[in-house]
Amino acid sequence: MELKPYIRKTNYYETDQMGIIHHSNYIRYFEEARVDFMEQLGFGYARTEQEGVEIAVLEVQCRYKTMVRFGDTICIRLSIKELTPAKMVVGYSIEDAKTGELRTTGETLHCFLSGGADKKLVRLNRTLPKLYDLLAACVAEEK
Repeated sequence: MELKPYIRKTNYYETDQMGIIHHSNYIRYFEEARVDFMEQLGFGYARTEQEGVEIAVLEVQCRYKTMVRFGDTICIRLSIKELTPAKMVVGYSIEDAKTGELRTTGETLHCFLSGGADKKLVRLNRTLPKLYDLLAACVAEEK
């Protein structure tokens, strides 16, 4: 499956006093790219939750390489770095869309939970095997 990177233009309100994108926004960019990725798979967050699975963030890592400024267009490439039935690691690479310069890298660690009030850890390969297979195919394409 050919997945497209997530392209986004930065906004003025995302900048800090120095005129660069505030560090907290990169976590939002990761989420936006992840939501777009899931939509491209045909399993958006709304569908996943309707089918009884929630994807929770357990950990975020972000490494700033060069500054992103107001008005820059960025390209966010996402990859599934690791997948088990209970957890996955998603990798991100943020580049300048015009120059290809690497701006930021990062990872998020997620677990799969049951929907509703109980929020118990589930094995995605048993609870939602179609989504698990789609994610597993993305890991296989990386290798």
